[in-house]
Amino acid sequence: MTHENESKVDPKEDRGSLDLTFIIEQHKKELWKYKQKESEWINTENLANGYKKVIEDLSAKLVDQVRIIAELEQEIKRLVAENKK
Repeated sequence: MTHENESKVDPKEDRGSLDLTFIIEQHKKELWKYKQKESEWINTENLANGYKKVIEDLSAKLVDQVRIIAELEQEIKRLVAENKK
């Protein structure tokens, strides 16, 4: 009768930390978590690169607008001086 009791033991119940299937499952879980984190990092990097591009474009436009304003101020001064003559 001892053989009957042994056959009823579910091998999944005896899963100590050295059990290979347990180790593989834990490794798969860790890989999944890592892939999720990596995906988040890539998403964050893509967003940061997009923001950087927007900032660079706006900065270039701002510099261009400052140049145009300076040119217009010079033109106003020239026209005022010309008008006074």
